[in-house]
Amino acid sequence: MNDAFKALADPTRRKILQLLKDKSMSAGEVAEHFQISKPSISHHLNLLKQAGLVLDERQGQNIIYTLHTTVVADVIGWMFSIAHSDMPAKKHSNDIKDTEGSE
Repeated sequence: MNDAFKALADPTRRKILQLLKDKSMSAGEVAEHFQISKPSISHHLNLLKQAGLVLDERQGQNIIYTLHTTVVADVIGWMFSIAHSDMPAKKHSNDIKDTEGSE
């Protein structure tokens, strides 16, 4: 999962995931949405693939990239579990502040 978070740290890769959410695309189709070189887009796609966030499939001369929803769901689920487990900790820290203020 660490590779997924590293991949998500980059805004270009997050935008690529947004594009792939709507439909599968070739690297050239993805590149049409950016002002960076096609080799840079390929590099970003490769990092997303290594992180397990996208899948690739050769179709003739093209490689088609698809959002790997299972891994994305795992990452989101983990983030929600942290958010929910963090809520009592925040409440607890507020309780401590209230206790300290009343002394």
